[in-house]
Amino acid sequence: MGTRLYVGNLPYETSEEDLNALFSQVGSVATVKVVADRFTGKSRGFGFVEMSSQDEARLAIEKLNGFALRQRPLRVNEAHADNRDEEHEGERGERPPRRPDRPTAHANARR
Repeated sequence: MGTRLYVGNLPYETSEEDLNALFSQVGSVATVKVVADRFTGKSRGFGFVEMSSQDEARLAIEKLNGFALRQRPLRVNEAHADNRDEEHEGERGERPPRRPDRPTAHANARR
C-alpha cells in the first residue's frame, strides 16, 4: 500500500488526469481523486493522490508543495488517517439529537 497525499488549493478546472500527469513527474502514482461537490459535480478545490511508496510521497511533498499550478500554489502534505473515506467525501454528518434539558425556541413561544 502506498502513501496517500492531500492536495489542496487546486484550480477548480483541474482534472484527475492533470493531477496524475503532474505527480507522475516525481514518482509512481497509484490513485488520484479530485473531490467534487455531490450536487453540482464541480471540483471543491482539493483532492488526494496515492503515491506507490513513502519515498516517492516525500519527494512529491518536497517538489510540489507550493508549486504554482495555473497561478495557484498547491498545498501538498500527507493525508491524515482521520480523513473521511472517499465514498463519504463531501457529505455532512447527521445533526446530533437535541438535549432534553434545552427547549427549542418555538417551544418557548407557545407559553
